[in-house]
Amino acid sequence: MSEERYAIDVRGLTKRFGKKVAVNGIDIAVPEGQVWGFLGPNGSGKTTTIRMLCGLLNADAGEGTCLGYDFRTQSEQIKLETGYMTQKFSFWEDLSIRENLDFVARLYQLPKRHALVDRTLEKLGLKQRQHQLAGDLSGGWKQRMALAACTLHSPKLLLLDEPTAGVDPKARRDFWDEIHNLASTGITVLVSTHYMDEAERCDRIVYISVGNIVARGTVAEIIEQSKLITFTIEGEAARPLAERLRGLPGVVFVTFFGAVLHVSGYDRAKLDTALAPYRSDPHLVIRETTPTLEDVFIELQETNGEGNS
Repeated sequence: MSEERYAIDVRGLTKRFGKKVAVNGIDIAVPEGQVWGFLGPNGSGKTTTIRMLCGLLNADAGEGTCLGYDFRTQSEQIKLETGYMTQKFSFWEDLSIRENLDFVARLYQLPKRHALVDRTLEKLGLKQRQHQLAGDLSGGWKQRMALAACTLHSPKLLLLDEPTAGVDPKARRDFWDEIHNLASTGITVLVSTHYMDEAERCDRIVYISVGNIVARGTVAEIIEQSKLITFTIEGEAARPLAERLRGLPGVVFVTFFGAVLHVSGYDRAKLDTALAPYRSDPHLVIRETTPTLEDVFIELQETNGEGNS
């Protein structure tokens, strides 16, 4: 059996801004060819971590490698083999899609760039819009163009910082299909996201809060590790129960998912006591369910506190 190879393998990664510790000694080891989700509230340290990995920020402490290079001393080599997609659209809005891609190809001094741009436009479904100004594109098409630009130089690693924020559901789905197509060719992907359906499409998930990793693993592992107990309440009389149940002994949080009320905690006896007065109501259906990933992440935010943008 061959030894597992890591695209990212860093330990003790730390970054301070004055007295604020933005990233607090975290360890990340991402095997080659996998898609990892990076989750956490705004201000938790996700973007800072991504920027350190690709050499845009210098770490204050830590050691390890990215694509086999020392992430602290060989950042220029890492940049040449990494595609980084920022939260904010960062290309030239007064240039067309084709002109943007051609400019990026010249920056990397890529050979046969006209043919390369042609293939990239075709591959990502941009050929029909290639002469449209980037500034006139919708969010979904900007995202697709940015992904084309980030993969033009055939990187081994993609670092995607909330790439689908503000994009419609179909465009998000199409984007993720393309991410998994890229991963199937051996590219490693680390993507930060706030969307639980996207997190569930990752091989593994890392949840970071206030600069610390507080959960990691597959979706099933993270749900199991949480030890969370969740009950659902459905029916016309469910909505008024939210305020009545909040703050009761054993109730950690109460939240709605659509028209269904989720009541979660860790002490089954106390949860049963909190719900007992409502079990005989014929207008309510109360049942225990497996916690969702969103249940777990709401609990992690409640426990660890949300950061600021």
